[in-house]
Amino acid sequence: MKPDWDKLMDAFAGSDSQLIADVDCTTEGKALCDSNGVKGYPTIKWGDPADLQDYQGGRSYDDLKKFADEKLKPMCSPKNIDLCDDEKKAEIQKFQGMAAADLDAAIAVEEKKLEDAESEFKAEVQKLQDKYQALSTEKDEKIEAVKNSGLGLMKAVKSSAPAGSDEL
Repeated sequence: MKPDWDKLMDAFAGSDSQLIADVDCTTEGKALCDSNGVKGYPTIKWGDPADLQDYQGGRSYDDLKKFADEKLKPMCSPKNIDLCDDEKKAEIQKFQGMAAADLDAAIAVEEKKLEDAESEFKAEVQKLQDKYQALSTEKDEKIEAVKNSGLGLMKAVKSSAPAGSDEL
């Protein structure tokens, strides 16, 4: 993916409104990656720098270029309110009118919902993993029991019987 990403960065190098960049999350970029929820590499984020979203598309140059051409453009935000519809403008103005402490509290509530969703997901995945492990062990035990019941010996006797003979 790195060569395609580098090619994409070159294609958008002179853009005034689109930034294609990479960040090394293991060195000086670690704080930026941590604050944006980067957990694995490579991770692609896009959108408003204050509200980056996970990219879910293809990883080829053509896929990335198409996405960048279609989606990476100025978008509705407090800095680009003229691009917002009336509903988003009203929502932005509501948040701008909140006291800093109230806005912080509202952000904390929503972030807690995200954390809870992630925790619930991880717990349910662990249950699935445990169930898978139990089923796999049960299957292995059944296979072993069938093998121990003489299946292999039965097959050996059958294959060693003279052709056309119904008797042993």
